[in-house]
Amino acid sequence: MITMLDVSLRAGVSKATVSRVLNGTGQVKKSTRDAVFKAMDELGYRPNFLAQSLANKSSNSIGLVVSNFDGPYFGRLLRQAAKLIEASGKHLIVTDGHDTPEDELQAVQLLADRRCDAIILYTRFMSESALMALLDSLPVPIMVINRDLPQARARCVFFEQQQAAFHAVDYLIQQGHREIACITGPIATPTAQARLAGYQQALEHHKIAFDDARVAYGDSSVQSGYQGSRSLLAADTGFSALFACNDDMAVGAMKALHEAGKRLPQDVSLFGFDDEPSAAYLQPALSTVYLPIDVMIEAAISQAFRLINGENLSPLSPFTGELRLRDSVAPGPYAG
Repeated sequence: MITMLDVSLRAGVSKATVSRVLNGTGQVKKSTRDAVFKAMDELGYRPNFLAQSLANKSSNSIGLVVSNFDGPYFGRLLRQAAKLIEASGKHLIVTDGHDTPEDELQAVQLLADRRCDAIILYTRFMSESALMALLDSLPVPIMVINRDLPQARARCVFFEQQQAAFHAVDYLIQQGHREIACITGPIATPTAQARLAGYQQALEHHKIAFDDARVAYGDSSVQSGYQGSRSLLAADTGFSALFACNDDMAVGAMKALHEAGKRLPQDVSLFGFDDEPSAAYLQPALSTVYLPIDVMIEAAISQAFRLINGENLSPLSPFTGELRLRDSVAPGPYAG
């Protein structure tokens, strides 16, 4: 049976150095790490990480909880997380929060039981009080994504949802639209509430009366965008622009508008949110809000490593969106 000692002799380093390479601890030169991994390959050595985690009370891993595995948004997040964590010499363990606060909490506890060195939680549903209780009670360092925790700004990475939605709707108004409809995400979530608030804020800023008949409540799916757009058309309140609170719902809305004989953007302008990879290739190309999830997960991982190392953390500034203006918006009836 090949042992760590065999690897150290083949690589010409100490057994302690091999241990540091495997555990991702201490300062080890890249050439030394490469020599250790080469020796492992040549000897066919496979470390027993379970035994190591029991002995060290650490699994040399980072846990990540996401709301669900659907769509390119979480695909971007997972790819970036895997790239950064693997480059650090640690392992990424991912689990699904199933879009409920109970399952998100259960997923966090599962990762804590697995002795993860730190946990990153992307939450849509857990309350601020529940998150603060986790930060205080969990024996494992935890970083929260997608939620502003004013009492723990160093432990959260969040995006200015309301501000981004405000800028999107404000842009539509500046283009001459005043009758603007909205399809929300799952309204029980803070994200959907913030985006709806941004829509309302832009109307109020321009002294445009809010009309609840111009709001449809979706669930972020393509189907709910389709059904939401149909219900808005059936309400017959009239709208020259539609703000869909994510790109998937915008895709569904496109189909419903097309079936109703509406031309985009001549009859109805359309604005999405998230800037999914397909947005630029729709017909017409979708104007949307870019959300920097790659940079946000990088910031969360960097903070998690500082927590692991016992370093002092500085509060993080909120991330902001960027309007990606394409062909789905045209001047409206009130354009100057």
